[in-house]
Amino acid sequence: MVLENFYNFFCSTTGYTVESTTIFAIILIVFVYLIFWILKFLKIRVDRRLAIAISPYIILGSSLRVLKDAEIIENCLFQTPAIYFFTLGITLSLLIITTIIERKKNIPYYKIMFIIGLFLIGPILGVIQYRNFTGIGYIIAYLIPWTIILKLIPWLKENKVVTGLHTFDGTVTFVSLNYFGYYEQHVLPRYLINLFGNPFSFVILKFMALVIILFIIDRYSEDKEFNNYIKLIIGILGAATGTRDFLRLFTLV
Repeated sequence: MVLENFYNFFCSTTGYTVESTTIFAIILIVFVYLIFWILKFLKIRVDRRLAIAISPYIILGSSLRVLKDAEIIENCLFQTPAIYFFTLGITLSLLIITTIIERKKNIPYYKIMFIIGLFLIGPILGVIQYRNFTGIGYIIAYLIPWTIILKLIPWLKENKVVTGLHTFDGTVTFVSLNYFGYYEQHVLPRYLINLFGNPFSFVILKFMALVIILFIIDRYSEDKEFNNYIKLIIGILGAATGTRDFLRLFTLV
């Protein structure tokens, strides 16, 4: 019965509700602290090397999710939120293995992970059929002003990257909803879009929220390592949903 309920929860096709979103958020918080402990145990610093190492696996999870949307693969393991745990399992396993290799063979772990990641995502991205170049043109056009704004702001580089990833996510959402008739599944974005009556409001609100959150982290938290980790997690969340929605729009799934 427990396994059946667990399967039904992660394989539900009823969409996002307030209850399911709350549960996902709690699970996310637990795993955020657990992963930080694992990184500390492995003595892996939260820095540019770690960001490079895991970047292909963000694309891996997002592209597998798009294949599920396109019904190329059927297993609910590849739908949200199960796909996050599947991708996390692969990433953590490779992180442990490549860290051991680094200590025994003196080969940087992030280079091994990055190369393996490229080999994993290559065939998957090759399966996807790219059609909607008009939509991609819209996204690029709307991202140009945000890129200029971020370029001009005198801010930490990592803050610009994190904010840029979420701005990318918000822009893809706006273009998908405004021009191609997509429907926002997530509870909070859907509420905010309905509240303000325009999908573009979500882009602005996301940008403002990221600026405030990152300002608070920099101003009031003294643990530099944990600060970098939280920023990395925030960036991953924006990159994962943004990449999935980008690929989905590109393929008109």
